[in-house]
Amino acid sequence: MKKYINVTGRVQGVGFRYTTYQLAIEIGLTGTVKNEDDGSVTIEAVGTKEQLDQFLEKLKIPQNPFAKVSHIEQYEDPTIKDYTQFNVVY
Repeated sequence: MKKYINVTGRVQGVGFRYTTYQLAIEIGLTGTVKNEDDGSVTIEAVGTKEQLDQFLEKLKIPQNPFAKVSHIEQYEDPTIKDYTQFNVVY
């Protein structure tokens, strides 16, 4: 399953991408996480339905105390490529 995820809130400049990367690796996802010009963070995540459900639940409550998630928009996107690992995009 492939999901496009956009996270808004206090998610830039607080280590959110790095903790998202760590979470994705822990769960076994592949894909990318990157900052957007509008202050949001986008994630392309590839994994099983169970992995993605777990990932989305944990994204709602960031491990980093400085980050705050206001909203998560997500949808399936079959056009996302098959990544071999998870990377932070700069």
